[in-house]
Amino acid sequence: MPNTLPSRITLLRGLTLIAAISIIIGNVVGTGVFLKARVMTCNVGTPGMVVTVWVVAGLLSLAGALTYAELAAMMPRAGGEYVFVREAYGSGAGFLYGWMQIFIAKTGSQASVAVALAIFLNDLSGGALGQTFFTADLFGFKLPFGTLQAVALSAIIILTVVNCAAVVVSGWIATALTCVKIALVLGVGLGAFLLADGSWGNFAQANAGGACEGVDAAARLGVAGFGAAMLGALWGYDGWNNLTLVAGEVKNPQRNIPLALVGGTMVIILLYVFINLAYFYVLDPTTVAGVPAKSSVAREVAVRFLGPAAVTLMAAGLLASSVGTLHTSILTGARVPYAMARDGLFFQNLSRLSPKTRVPVGALVVQGVWACILALSGSFDTLTDYVIFGSWIFYGLVTASIFLFRRRQPLAERPYKAWGYPFVPALFLLVTAFLLVNTLLTTPTQAVVGLVLIALGLPVYYFFFRHRRTIDLEPASEEES
Repeated sequence: MPNTLPSRITLLRGLTLIAAISIIIGNVVGTGVFLKARVMTCNVGTPGMVVTVWVVAGLLSLAGALTYAELAAMMPRAGGEYVFVREAYGSGAGFLYGWMQIFIAKTGSQASVAVALAIFLNDLSGGALGQTFFTADLFGFKLPFGTLQAVALSAIIILTVVNCAAVVVSGWIATALTCVKIALVLGVGLGAFLLADGSWGNFAQANAGGACEGVDAAARLGVAGFGAAMLGALWGYDGWNNLTLVAGEVKNPQRNIPLALVGGTMVIILLYVFINLAYFYVLDPTTVAGVPAKSSVAREVAVRFLGPAAVTLMAAGLLASSVGTLHTSILTGARVPYAMARDGLFFQNLSRLSPKTRVPVGALVVQGVWACILALSGSFDTLTDYVIFGSWIFYGLVTASIFLFRRRQPLAERPYKAWGYPFVPALFLLVTAFLLVNTLLTTPTQAVVGLVLIALGLPVYYFFFRHRRTIDLEPASEEES
């Protein structure tokens, strides 16, 4: 089926440098920085090692950001990673990347964050949202629907509608919500150092008998413990790459995208190291390891200088953090089906932009509907766990593409060249290979199922899109006047 010509309406480059940095921080800084310290202390034993893991994982993420910065400045188009994969490996690989993002990774993550948001709101309201209206029986599966589910769906719907506004509005909102996240991290950290009764002597101690609830004994200390802590920290940094998905809407992309990727990642590293230093200044490692799984180290630290009010503060902070993460995920995620439809690799209607706001409203609505279905099904956590293996495969493919483009297009305009090339991208590829091999060895079923879920996109591509004439049809984005 031949492609139709796209409309003359183009994306609007309305995202400033500050908005671009906010999208990165908003995507990355979620609940991990407040929850992971307990598990990581059990993994590696000492405060010094926990901080070291955060630094190493941050530098590895920075290596990825430096590589992505060259690619995004070279091809600043909507869809980002999808564009890089398609250009480097062909339309089939590009379709499978998009399939994974649209049906599993992005929408599953949005469903998960929306449900977490509802849970935090329930905690903040003292359990007032626990009512169940009815329970549906679908093929033997019990699917409850109550106030929590209604709140989760409402969050997805409201933020999808918000993102139907002009992208400059979404950028302002992302900036405001990111400021709230940064204020929460700095508030807990500064409160710990200035108001709590702490001691630098805690850094000379090691975990000695902490409960380590839910942490496998095989993932404590040694190489296995370090590897497990690294996986946790890298999960905490995950999301820095999402700016590339809205590259077609960033002002002065050749300058601002590299600055945002590198600068945003460095800010996150500093925030993560700062708050973990604050945790261990207040709590010794055995106490940190003994924090109940249902609580968080951040809350236990805040209790030391705020008292019972800390519980409300942390619930409100996690709620705001979830809103910010969901907002930026919806904003960036919808650009993948839009870009695929522009290229003829997805349903053509999703390539249309709103004449008024210049955003892909159809792609936003379809994404929102599927995220709501996943939120109701309760299957989002399982899906996203399975697709982590596939996500890292595509991280590796995108990073490796820099070598292909350097060889195939040596004279192409590169407004920014990756610092440390070829060593920095090669380092990121080595770490990616380690994580993939480690996942295959430790959780082979999860890895294989993840590959199968992605491979299910092959028949869809074969029957519907394989014969389409695939050309990059995206017109140049316009700068905001």
